[in-house]
Amino acid sequence: MELFKKIFKKQKSVIGMIHVHALPGTPKNSKSISEIIKIALAEVEIYQNNGIDGILLENMHDVPYLNRNVGPEITAAMAVIALRVKQITNLPCGIQILAGANREAVAVAKAANLDFIRAEGFVFSHIADEGFMDGCAGDLIRYRKKIGAENIAIFTDIKKKHSSHAITSDVDLAEMAIAAEFSLSDGIIVTGRSTSLPASVGDLKQVTSAMHRSYFSHLPIIIGSGITDENIEKYWELADCFIVGSYFKKDGFWENAVSEKRVKQFAESIQRLREK
Repeated sequence: MELFKKIFKKQKSVIGMIHVHALPGTPKNSKSISEIIKIALAEVEIYQNNGIDGILLENMHDVPYLNRNVGPEITAAMAVIALRVKQITNLPCGIQILAGANREAVAVAKAANLDFIRAEGFVFSHIADEGFMDGCAGDLIRYRKKIGAENIAIFTDIKKKHSSHAITSDVDLAEMAIAAEFSLSDGIIVTGRSTSLPASVGDLKQVTSAMHRSYFSHLPIIIGSGITDENIEKYWELADCFIVGSYFKKDGFWENAVSEKRVKQFAESIQRLREK
């Protein structure tokens, strides 16, 4: 919780997603790096001007994803984009590089002076869209130490969306949360089954209970999918932070551009909740 509090100062912080357009070398790429940066910076300004508390960059348009094996062209492009974003905002900024390219994300965060990464496949194993993904906590935490990036928080998904968890069916969400904390995660991310689907209230209560039972310091709980203006009040007391992507996009669809109207409306709802 200590590193989280250094990054996010407000109660119940909201992180806005920037899904950078498909990068060079990926099947759907149609834009230059300069064009991709211009779009990303415009979306940063929308978030910044309307009271959102943080930014998370992700290469979600790079479908289909490689399994922990992105090329140097992706890492380089994300570093350039991240640096430009960081140069125009004082908001906390993070990065996720799909799929499961967590070491590369830490490297980019270090190079671009970002504040956090979102990591999948941190503890235990699962079957993702991209295939089998094994836990990486030991390697990732050592890599962060090796490059002097201990100030960069690692927020970790547990029982990640778009995945099968049959091989860990005897390990509940509470046990996974405690294992992530034991493995030095800086925050636990809970999601629904897929992009834009909300997390289960029961799952969140289970994780909250686990954190209070833990022998370690209580970690922040972050909801990583499905938050909307319509359901934020329902989840308000169940998490410390909310990552919002699809809802902020035109028509609520992740592939579309960020809608300033939706961001402003959501930010107003958040302010009302904070004032209660």
